[in-house]
Amino acid sequence: MNAFAERWAQTVQVECLDHFVVLGEDHLRYIVGEYVAYFNTERPHQAMDNCPLTAPETRAPAEGEIRCRERLGGLLRHYYRQAA
Repeated sequence: MNAFAERWAQTVQVECLDHFVVLGEDHLRYIVGEYVAYFNTERPHQAMDNCPLTAPETRAPAEGEIRCRERLGGLLRHYYRQAA
């Protein structure tokens, strides 16, 4: 494996899989799938100026109710402003 793949595998292990007892292949696929969706759409990345990889073109609204989207029973949380 190259260094990038190894680092990504370590990130999945530390941030996600260390918190679960995996009960089978389907369960593992579900957990990793949820983490990948979170990683690509909601998690901020330093190289992208702390924006998600699939950040919308416009900035988040400055006003509005702050909401929380949880994945994997609250292990992964994403806070955002609800558009007014």
